[in-house]
Parts: sequence; structure tokens; C-alpha cells
Amino acid sequence: MLALIGGTGLDTIEGLAIESYEDIVTPYGSMSAPIAICTLNDKKIAFLPRHGENHSIPPHLINYRANIWGLSHMAVTDIISIATVGSIKDDLNPGSIVIPSQIIDYTYGREHTFFEGKAEPVNHIDFTYPFTLSLAEHLLKISKGLSLNASLGGAYAAVQGPRLETKAEIDRYERDGATIVGMTCMPEASLARELEINYAAICPVANQAAGRGSSIDGISHQDITQKSKGMMNDVMRIVASFISAYAR
Repeated sequence: MLALIGGTGLDTIEGLAIESYEDIVTPYGSMSAPIAICTLNDKKIAFLPRHGENHSIPPHLINYRANIWGLSHMAVTDIISIATVGSIKDDLNPGSIVIPSQIIDYTYGREHTFFEGKAEPVNHIDFTYPFTLSLAEHLLKISKGLSLNASLGGAYAAVQGPRLETKAEIDRYERDGATIVGMTCMPEASLARELEINYAAICPVANQAAGRGSSIDGISHQDITQKSKGMMNDVMRIVASFISAYAR
């Protein structure tokens, strides 16, 4: 089964016919919300709003382990993550869509593995390429077919949140090689890898990062949320086409 994890601006999905909700009890506590089992274009998928049903869970308090374990328990084999980002590169403008190929993890204090050497022995997964290339390439192909401003590649800087970044931090991330910045793809991506679930991300660019371009004097999270919601029509066009062509 294919799962869609929604982020900022995507708590619900218009056009999805919800058949049932699965409120799963996990060994790691409560998921962000019950999993909605839905149909779109006659294909069945699972949908999970990572910030909760009312967008009430901040990035650093999301129970990523429960979310990924619960999806795996529902026999999910592929995850498409919707993760709003800020752009670090000058040529990535708000309104564009990035399908990243790499991650740099700056988060801390998050429960980031299922294998802690207690009930489960330590497992050193290969994480050279954190996103599943076949899924990412399909998403790019669909985006281009819809004439959307989308690109494949670049590095997602995963930061702790919930505060936004300083200009100096963004300068550092750029020196490190990051091209976009967000708060939720880690440890989501690595946990999916531990459970052998394919994972790719659609990252709508809602703003330029701190100290860059239109954000030179500061950033309004309200503006980010409004921009994110405005871009969800394009994101859902990608998702709907992807589901029609590739969902299992």
C-alpha cells in the first residue's frame, strides 16, 4: 500500500474518499492521528497528517517512530512525504517544488531508531541515499508532465524547530551543501529505511530562507502557512497522477 504523510498546509485532502480510520496501538506510543484509509482515482492509499488532525503537534514532538511503525503495520510499502521548505539557493523561488535527493540532519533529542540495542539489536542501516530514487524519478516525471516548476536533487537540511532559523544558521547550512530547509524529514526517512519502506518527499517551497531575498528582514510563519496551502493544489495534482499510475 502507498501512504501519504501530510505536513504544513496538508492536514486533509480534498477528493479523497475515506473508507475507514485505523487507530493503531504501537509499541512506541500514539501516532499523530488515526490512519485514514482512502481511495483516490479508484486506488486505495493510507493518509496520515504528521502534525495531528488540527495541526497541533510541533515538529520536534512528533512521534515519528509510532507513525512509521503504524504505517508499516498496515503493510505500507511506499511513503510519499509532503514537507514544506524554505529555499536556500537563490534560484529556488517560492512556488517551486523540490524533490530532494539528500538530507543533512541537524535535529537532536528525537527518538530516531527502532534498534536501540535493548529489545532489538543495533542495526546500522545504509543511508547513503536517503530517498528512494525510483519514487523520486516518478514524481519528477509526473510533475514535468503537469508543466509544474519542479526539480529533482539537492539536500534537505532537517532542523529542530519549531522556531525558524537565523541568517547565520542558513549561511552555515549553505556552506554544508544544503539547498532547502525544513523540520520534518528526519528521522522520518531513516525510520522508513529501517523498516524497509520506500520513501520520497515532495517539498513545496513556501519562502526564501532567513536573510535571503524576500526574507532579508524576517519571516512570517503565517505567510508560510498561507503560501503552503496555496501550493497544495499543485501538490495534489502530482499525488493524484502518481496514485493513478503507480500506487499498489
